Amino acid sequence: MNAVSERTELLDGTSIPKVGLGSLRLGPDETDATVKAALRSGYRLIDTASVYGNEAAIGRAVRESGIDRDEVFLTTKVWNGDHGYQPTIDAFEASRARLGVDRVDLYLIHWPVAPVERMLESWSALIELRKRGDVRAIGVSNFMVKHLRAVVENFDEVPVVNQIECHPLFQQPELEAYQREHGIVTQAWAPLGKGRVLEHPTVAALSAKHGVGAAQVVLNWHLARGRIVIPKSTNAERIAQNIDLDFEMPEADLAAVDAMNEDLRLGSHPDAPPTNALPEQ
Repeated sequence: MNAVSERTELLDGTSIPKVGLGSLRLGPDETDATVKAALRSGYRLIDTASVYGNEAAIGRAVRESGIDRDEVFLTTKVWNGDHGYQPTIDAFEASRARLGVDRVDLYLIHWPVAPVERMLESWSALIELRKRGDVRAIGVSNFMVKHLRAVVENFDEVPVVNQIECHPLFQQPELEAYQREHGIVTQAWAPLGKGRVLEHPTVAALSAKHGVGAAQVVLNWHLARGRIVIPKSTNAERIAQNIDLDFEMPEADLAAVDAMNEDLRLGSHPDAPPTNALPEQ
């Protein structure tokens, strides 16, 4: 599987790279080198959020990379304190200005919030941004089935992506089943389980069998299961390895990783979304 060129077609016809760079806790000082290293390695998806504080640095790194803007898929998100129709529109405009772009490729609601009516107003705003052409695709992040159902039951336009914690120890099969039913693609944050899965005996055995790194085994498994992944690293060698996934694992190997599930959530629970500046992702 050539992850450098592989893309996933979303429900709205937009295509998105299967592997991207996550940027949570990527400070402005290290953003430039990290993003440029990723782009040199073939990444064409960069994920950020207004709350990460690095949108301006990411936008600048993309511009200075020399790669045509249309080739780089930029994702950002509206933060919890900006829910509601007009606040979401205003938050988007601020993110767009910091990124220094005319259009954002994917705009997400970062976390579900209460009351649900306020969250649904934010979804209305995302639909308007897409209709205006300011955003190519719209989706959500950290939504559970009940949150997705609220959108599905109130709107004709559903999220094309749900960016969720997903890794071998926390696979959320019921949520993924609901998403498949509605054509919503899973984008996995913390796809390596914050590094906790890399020493697992199953992963270690598959790493030795295929002659690749442990992270490559796990990321390959994600892609084989139809997900998009956004691993984060500031190490240029690991950044390159994380997109070097041009090997195939047989179904028995994939099933062995499936069997690792422990329903072990490592980040914040969607029913208690973070209020701090750096969410537990």
